[in-house]
Order: sequence, then C-alpha cells, then structure tokens
Amino acid sequence: MTQHAHSLDPIDPFDESKMTLMEHLLELRYRLMWIVGAVALGTMVAMSFSNWLIRLIAYPLSGYQAQLQALGPTDTIFIFIKVSFTAGTAIAIPIIAYHLIAYVAPGLYPHEKRALLMLLPAIMLLFLAGAAFAFFVMLPVAVGFLQTFLSGPQDVIKADWAVDRYISLVTRIVFWIAVSFETPLVFSFLARIGLVSGPALLRFWRHAIVVIAILAAAITPTIDPVNMAIVMGPLFVLYMMSVGLAYLLYRPRDPRNFSDDLE
Repeated sequence: MTQHAHSLDPIDPFDESKMTLMEHLLELRYRLMWIVGAVALGTMVAMSFSNWLIRLIAYPLSGYQAQLQALGPTDTIFIFIKVSFTAGTAIAIPIIAYHLIAYVAPGLYPHEKRALLMLLPAIMLLFLAGAAFAFFVMLPVAVGFLQTFLSGPQDVIKADWAVDRYISLVTRIVFWIAVSFETPLVFSFLARIGLVSGPALLRFWRHAIVVIAILAAAITPTIDPVNMAIVMGPLFVLYMMSVGLAYLLYRPRDPRNFSDDLE
C-alpha cells in the first residue's frame, strides 16, 4: 500500500504506480474538493461584477425597447446568484480541467500526460471563443426572432420578458455552446492516444447529426428552423473539424504494461 493510503495528501498526479480502490476514492475526493473550492471562489469573485454581467446579458434586448421584469420578490436575488455561479464556474474552468486531467493521468503514458497538460491553455481559449460566438452571433438572432414573433406593431402581445426566464435562456445558450467548442480538443487528444480514429468518426457522421440535433433542441429556446440551424451548423462544423484532426493526429495505442510502470 502506498503512502497515499495512510493520509489525505494527494498523490503526484503524474505518479504511474497502481492504486487501490480506497486510494482512488481518496484521490477523487481531493480533486472534487479542489473543484468545489475553485467554483466557490470564482463565484465570490464574480459577485463583485455581477451587475455589469447582468447589464451585458440584457444588452441584446436594448434595440427592441423591451423591459426585463422581476415577477417575484426573490427573483432579483436568484438572478444575482445564478449569474455569479455561472460566471464563477467559467472562471474556474482551468482549475476544473487540471484536476480532471490529474485524476486520469496515472492511467496514461508519460507522453500522453505531457500532451494533456499542453491542452490546458487551449481549453480556456476554446471556451471563451464558444461563449463569444454564442453571445455575439447566435443570441442576437434568437432574441430577435423571439422578441418579434407575434409581438409586432399589428399584434396585441407586448414582449416584456420575465428576468429569470431570460437570464436562464442566455446563460444556458452561452455556457453550453462554450462547452461544445471543446469537442475538437477532446477528439484530438483521444485520437492522439489511439482511442478514436478519423475513419471511425467519419463512419458515424449520420449518428452525429442526430446527436447534434438533439443537443441543439436542448440548447435552443425554440425548435424553429432558424435557431436550430444557427446551433446545428457550428456543432456540425466542430464535429467535422474533430474528424479532420483525428485523421492527422491518430496514433495506434500500445497495450499498457503495468509491470513496467512499477519498475
């Protein structure tokens, strides 16, 4: 039994020794504590500029003379916490990614561990790129469609939105599109360590379209062709990018010899 089994100190994330079930559970608890702490700290930091974030989120409505309304006495508090938590989770993405990587690292070869660590900056960059794309490209189209549907000059409906529903809509779209932008990175690494290949991914392109359609339906507020296409288009492009990167980076994976790790 290793020293880690007798204490709560984490093992070296790049230790290649075999671990017992209890050691895995202790390691998992340690990593989760770090992740929860990072999200909590990020949330507290985000609280200091949450008012600015709320004004930014409301900006797409500024051209439609719409007014966000708090319909319940606690709605403003809920929105403050929701926006702060979402932004805090985004701030904590590097820490979350590192500890997820560190947890799986003992099962990887040394060159795979190095490749995984090199992905950390790209993880944050792709997340920010996805969030920017969702907010500045997708969201204005979605908001414009929803704001003007049955609420034009000749209609009897005035589209003033409940603030909790609008904030939930925006945070859901921006956050999950940002997460989906990590797809090429994930498949690139899996191809690099020999778990997936370009031909294998390409054979499942029809299945990928079905999965992308389901994800688009879950992310978008409506199932109209415009908003669905706005979401499905980038997701399918990301999938095809993943296929191309898998073709370039695929390397057959040799069977893991644990006896060599213990030497």
